[in-house]
Amino acid sequence: MAERFSSAVMDQLFLSARTQNKWLPKDVTDAQLRELVEITRMGPTSANTQPARFVFLKSAASKERLKPFLSEGNREKTMSAPVCCIVAHDMKFYDNLPRTFPHRPQAKDGFIGKDAHILATAFRNGTLQGGYLMIAARLVGLDTGAMSGFDNAGVDKEFFDGTEWRSNFLVNIGYGDPTGVMQRLPRLSFDEYAKIL
Repeated sequence: MAERFSSAVMDQLFLSARTQNKWLPKDVTDAQLRELVEITRMGPTSANTQPARFVFLKSAASKERLKPFLSEGNREKTMSAPVCCIVAHDMKFYDNLPRTFPHRPQAKDGFIGKDAHILATAFRNGTLQGGYLMIAARLVGLDTGAMSGFDNAGVDKEFFDGTEWRSNFLVNIGYGDPTGVMQRLPRLSFDEYAKIL
């Protein structure tokens, strides 16, 4: 049975957590990135499809490959981030269903030739897994800054040419410099967000 998390955990994940725009010059290790994926992969996806794919750009050379496709406002913060993750999804995720959804291996057949269904499933669940990745990063003491200001087609050609992977959004990961955090912006109210029927 799930128990309520402490207010400190809620603060770390949501209430006090902020999108980072500046980064401290502190390395994020490969072991930390592996830990993020280990946590993220345990989050639920529909029919256990697990379509997300993560490409962690750590080296200066890999970030230089990304740089031409970034909007001007995202270049400096991405180039200075210890890691920029391309959150992508695999459009052939369903090939894994006989292994990842073994009690119903024929689930794969429900996707073959159904491009709109494939795209909707890959995008929805891959986005969800990208959110899990950001929460996992905050759980292990890292900061994040997610972005959509980039040329998806250019990134796909540069990093995923010849594959079935497609970029969704970017997440800078590291240790945030508090001097780069913007003032908390307004949030919609409960009544604007939700209805209880």
